[in-house]
Amino acid sequence: MSTATTMAPQALATATAPTLRFDDVTKDFATGTRALAGVSLSVSRGEFVSVVGPSGCGKSTLLRLASGLEGASAGTVDNSADVTSFVFQDPTLLEWRSAQKNVELVGELAGVPAAERRRRAAEALDLVGLAGFEPQHPRALSGGMRMRVSIARALVAEPGLALFDEPFGALDEITRLKMQTELQRLFQLKQFAAMFITHSISEAVYLSSRVIVMSGRPGRIVEDIPLPWSYPRPPELRYEPEFGRIAGHLSKTLEGHA
Repeated sequence: MSTATTMAPQALATATAPTLRFDDVTKDFATGTRALAGVSLSVSRGEFVSVVGPSGCGKSTLLRLASGLEGASAGTVDNSADVTSFVFQDPTLLEWRSAQKNVELVGELAGVPAAERRRRAAEALDLVGLAGFEPQHPRALSGGMRMRVSIARALVAEPGLALFDEPFGALDEITRLKMQTELQRLFQLKQFAAMFITHSISEAVYLSSRVIVMSGRPGRIVEDIPLPWSYPRPPELRYEPEFGRIAGHLSKTLEGHA
């Protein structure tokens, strides 16, 4: 077995160069709004970095800069991943295509031969627990299942960097907790670099190797907190005293910089 498959994500991250790096980044919009000011951070392969902050502080702008959808007004953004995947809060599935065909879309656009993209899509759907649901259309799937299809579509591209913009925000609490556990399992299996935007402090603490706290607009990083637990993390971790202590600290930090 190779070293990479046996190392904890935190240890793996320290052994590799950053996949994503922001260096003193500022973002101004044409309206005159300054969304970000002086942001410096990095995310390496095997790191799951969550970002929390008040509404409007530039969290989603970070993802758009990381993906290349927006350009920085000052500073530099360096993304060295061969493939970057983006998972939005809404699953953004094509209603006229089956789950299988939605996941195949990535390979179809990249010119992957039909047989190979079918194989990859079926494998990705199996990884997210949707084996047997390949022919179903989005309207026949629950909210959690639609999000699983969206994640499968992101993973089928074998991303070096995965960006998540509040993907579980619209789900009910029980489904959300299940999806957190599922995403953690997939992250441990695939070892991509991850940046995850969320308004939920407990979600950030449960999933992440680091949590970044941002101030109100213009967004600045006010704290970058490493989490002490290795993966996998049992759901019961959420009830441990140390979990509560860290979540409480993050909440107070956030309140102090809203």
